[in-house]
Amino acid sequence: AAAELAVALQAEKLILLTDVRGVLADPQDESSLLHVIHPEELALYRESGVLKGGMIPKTECCADAIAGGVKRTHIIDGRIPHSI
Repeated sequence: AAAELAVALQAEKLILLTDVRGVLADPQDESSLLHVIHPEELALYRESGVLKGGMIPKTECCADAIAGGVKRTHIIDGRIPHSI
């Protein structure tokens, strides 16, 4: 729903808050945060196990928003005060 709203509103940016650090290249290493993911990389990250659980729908939401014309999307750790 968030992606559809962002597209319908012709939003410049979509921000998703989560309760984890973000997408980690190595789930055991908090310092392995992926700062940029391009939509065409998502299938590779899913197949390799980097994306799993609740991060799959979040990244798919971001990809859908981008495909619909939203210029940038962000997944931010909402546990960090003032993270936005």
